[in-house]
Amino acid sequence: MLWKFALASLLLRHTSSSQARAEQKPVTLQHNKPPNIVFILTDDQDVHLSSLDYMPFVRKHILEQGTYFNKHYCTTAVCCPSRATLWSGKASHNTNITDVNPPYGGYPKWVVNGFNENYLPVWLQEAGYNTYYTGKFFNVHTVENYDSPFAAGWTGNEFLLDPYTYNYMNSTFQKDKQPPVSHEGEYVTDVMAEKAYGLLDDAVHAANKRPFFLTVAPTAPHGNIQMNGSALDPDHTLEHTAPIPAERHRHLFKDVKVPRTANFNPNHPSGANWLLDLSLQNRANIEYNDHFHRQRLRSLQAVDELVDSLIYRLAAYDILDNTYIVYSSDNGFHIGQHRLQPGKSCGYEEDINIPLAIRGPGVAANYTTDIVTTHTDLAPTFLQMLGIPLRDDLDGRPIPITEPEIGEEQRTRREHAGVEYWGFAGGEGIYDKSLHENNTYKAIRLFGPGYNLYYSIWCTNEHELYDMNADPGQLHNLLSPSSLTSTPPSINGHPIDKVVSRLDALLLILKSCAGASCREPWKELHPNGNVWTLADALSVKYDRFYEEMVKVEYDFCDNGYLIEAEGAMWETHGKMFWREGLRWDVWT
Repeated sequence: MLWKFALASLLLRHTSSSQARAEQKPVTLQHNKPPNIVFILTDDQDVHLSSLDYMPFVRKHILEQGTYFNKHYCTTAVCCPSRATLWSGKASHNTNITDVNPPYGGYPKWVVNGFNENYLPVWLQEAGYNTYYTGKFFNVHTVENYDSPFAAGWTGNEFLLDPYTYNYMNSTFQKDKQPPVSHEGEYVTDVMAEKAYGLLDDAVHAANKRPFFLTVAPTAPHGNIQMNGSALDPDHTLEHTAPIPAERHRHLFKDVKVPRTANFNPNHPSGANWLLDLSLQNRANIEYNDHFHRQRLRSLQAVDELVDSLIYRLAAYDILDNTYIVYSSDNGFHIGQHRLQPGKSCGYEEDINIPLAIRGPGVAANYTTDIVTTHTDLAPTFLQMLGIPLRDDLDGRPIPITEPEIGEEQRTRREHAGVEYWGFAGGEGIYDKSLHENNTYKAIRLFGPGYNLYYSIWCTNEHELYDMNADPGQLHNLLSPSSLTSTPPSINGHPIDKVVSRLDALLLILKSCAGASCREPWKELHPNGNVWTLADALSVKYDRFYEEMVKVEYDFCDNGYLIEAEGAMWETHGKMFWREGLRWDVWT
């Protein structure tokens, strides 16, 4: 196993784990005190490139002592929109934060859209929690605008600021209401680790003795970016290269390569839209991408050490058993799949399926579940963990974190993740510095008995459908022109067009939903409550209803969320059809 190799090599350089040993106990809250949360949020960390196999302390302290959610998805596969969803509990079409930079995204858009005073840490403070943050917060949170206004909701903070956020050896941090401080020549994750330990000390010793929520947000394994000015400067420039590891880790994993899956640099183009124009990568390109992959793994080693040291400190303070530890990332990452250069921003599995692991009071140890969860669910999950009332306007629902709860929700939880994106996709590294336009799409990732599907519609109105039981690499689009001219296969015994009609209607809800309609979209289509899954909806009695339902279609491509580009919306088109449809009461 790769993780055993990684563990052997890393134990040679790090010994504090023996001190940090703390076994999971059958859980009751320690001393009847409210629990704490430590949330570790990495940047661009993958699942499908096996990065967790190279993090033995994360495996030891979190995966082996907690529950891993192997079907956890971000709903927008790029950092700023994903983080806005995470902190607000709302999908990107409801935050209208859809890019990393203005005018469609970044910290200024977060503030203008009213979220700075209405998001998770503010709610936690209102419920009596102290809140702390160190690391990357949002893109375009800069040395110039950090105080206009200050980020609300944090009892204590040590924010990384642009234009130095992704510069591994020249970071700038800003504490509380103090001016920014440069750490030129120091390794960023190590600097941030010390700040995290300091914030943990502050949380434990707070005069008001309140429970705490601590976020630690490293930039690893994001690429290294040397910026000349921030994104607010129209003349700014940047150079995006592979991540930089700490000096002590730079010789690790010298023979590791990107996993050579079936969709790695395929002989024939795959996907849709601009991906069909990508060239086969040559040998030099592949060797560089393997180097990029190794640098990502090396950069994560300092994060792994940080996790180990946090666990040690929590145990030393005798609060480990009363603290939830949550580990995740903002989005996934691809290197070479579908001929793509290093990057994210696509709807394919490598980019949207991301790590989520939780340990803490009541959480099963060394357990993996395949219930479907998304980043919209994290804010309500944190609230429920801490016994704080949920909010009706959240698009997500709490993730079950104990084994009995997971077992119960396997029968009732939604089976899908909604995915959306606007704008462009950017290549990283040295072989593709272009911005691929019209990378705007809506998609559904869906699981159920006999089906494992990905369905998407691009703003060019190209469609994709992958049966991922048969095609896990998403290489054979069942809705490509060539597939449609041949004899179409069936899915779970149903014709393709019948399945697509249901998926399209579900996507119509998800692209327009808010609150309860995001949490229970099938109920919008079937208010009688007799359809909860795709399998239910495939009943022959609903065939005409779905065949005649208004379809998802873009009017034009745009780099932001513009209603006039989005085509049919459920509230104005779908519901009208539903109300006026022939014998809708029988169909639903």
